[in-house]
This record gives sequence, C-alpha cells and structure tokens, in this order.
Amino acid sequence: METLSENACFGGVQGVYSHASNSCKCDMTFGLFLPQEAQDGPVPVLWYLSGLTCTHENAMVKTGAQNWAAEQGIALVFPDTSPRGDDVADDDEYDLGKGAGFYVNATEKPWAPHYGMWDYVAEELPALLAENFAIDADRQSITGHSMGGHGALTLAMNLPGRYRSVSGFAPICNPTGADWGRKQLSAYLGTDETKWARHDASLMMRKTGFDGPVLIDVGTDDQFIDLLRPETLATAITERRQQATMRMQPGYDHSYFFVSTFMEDHVTFHAEALWT
Repeated sequence: METLSENACFGGVQGVYSHASNSCKCDMTFGLFLPQEAQDGPVPVLWYLSGLTCTHENAMVKTGAQNWAAEQGIALVFPDTSPRGDDVADDDEYDLGKGAGFYVNATEKPWAPHYGMWDYVAEELPALLAENFAIDADRQSITGHSMGGHGALTLAMNLPGRYRSVSGFAPICNPTGADWGRKQLSAYLGTDETKWARHDASLMMRKTGFDGPVLIDVGTDDQFIDLLRPETLATAITERRQQATMRMQPGYDHSYFFVSTFMEDHVTFHAEALWT
C-alpha cells in the first residue's frame, strides 16, 4: 500500500492511499479520514459510496463529512467507484464502465476481468483497513449517494450483521425497473434477470429488509428522480414495516449541495448506531 497524501483535518488525518487490488486486478485508490481518537485505539467506521462519474475524491472534498465525523469520533472511508487503468474496459457513455462500477461483480465480457467492485467493497478493502489502520471492524455503517446509495443499501441487506445502520442520499432504489440499472446490470451480469435481484434495494427490502435503522433522503427537485424510483423503496419499506425514515426534501436536486446539506444528519444518525 502506498500513501499518496495525508493532511491534518479537523484534528484528525485525511489520507489518500493506493494499493494493488486482487478483486479488480488493478491499482485502486481510496480516501480514509481518521479522527483524533484513532491515535488511542480503533474507532468505528462509516463507509461512503459515491455515484456515477465520481472517484474517491468527490465526496471526500465536497461533502464536509469530516467535520461531523470528527465531532462523533468515527472514521470515514471513500472508495473509488470502479477499477481504473489503461487495460480496464470502458464505454463512451458516462453511466457504464469507468466511474460506473455499480458495486457488482461483473460476469460478462469485457467487464469480468476487472469489475469486481462488490468483492472489493465487501471483502478486500475492509480487510486492508483492519490490517493497516485503527479501525474497529465490529462497528461499521454504510451510506452513499445515487449509484452509491444503491450500493450501500444492497450491501447492507445482503450482508446481515455487517453494518449497524444504512442510509442513502438519492439512492437508485429500483435498478431492475429503470434505465439507471437495467443497462448496467444486463451489461455486467447478463440478461438473466434473476441474477439482478440481489442488487435491487426495493426487491431486497421486500425479501430480507435490514436488521437496523435506515435513513433515506431524496430531493423533490432531483432531476433524475424518475430513474431513482424512490416510491418503489417507500412502498417496500411500508409493506415490510421496516424501521426506516424516508424524507422528501423540498427544493433539493441531485447535486453535492444536497448531499452536504444533510450530511450532518446522516453522520449523526450513523454515530448513534455505531456507539450504541
């Protein structure tokens, strides 16, 4: 693992690190914020999964999450959204290929050799963090924006007991029923739609739910709301009687201005679960 940068940040350290990934068969870069409390021992960790076109850097720089994480004494992890490199398959469109890994393990050509983002986020990167940093692996929560919200919700519901809480900022709620999803899932996983279900938050909510608190925020002026399909997740939450708070925020769109506005709420929400 290589340290690319480390900067003092709200009493802690915001680092950026690179390593050779077995899951993605390329070098991967991630951001990690460690609060001051990490100097004395392992701290809880909140995973932040970013959306389409993003790298590890977008949320790390734009959300202001470190301020609130420092107040709560928790770490933040900012993984990349896809494999990177000259030999990694890509697409001319922004919503497939690099920057659009969709947090799945691709099984189809040309994506399969490198697009192992599920294993990367679920297994490889957590093991790397536990080995090299003061992270409490028994106290993890997860959040994300848009495609990252999709990843956060599906990881949480497919890995029972892993995360104490889950939240999403404008998550893609029903990818099997929208163009943000059907295109990517068919490309990465093939045309057998039974293989898509575990990567659909609304379907997983109906099937398994989540053993813990859930928080979802969506802007009423989100320009992509028809692709997000939040109503499908709201219906599934109600049908399952899931412990959840789902808020439609008036006037907000899909941007990082929306995410940063409600970041304090989400970090506080997760901190309550992580420190309980």
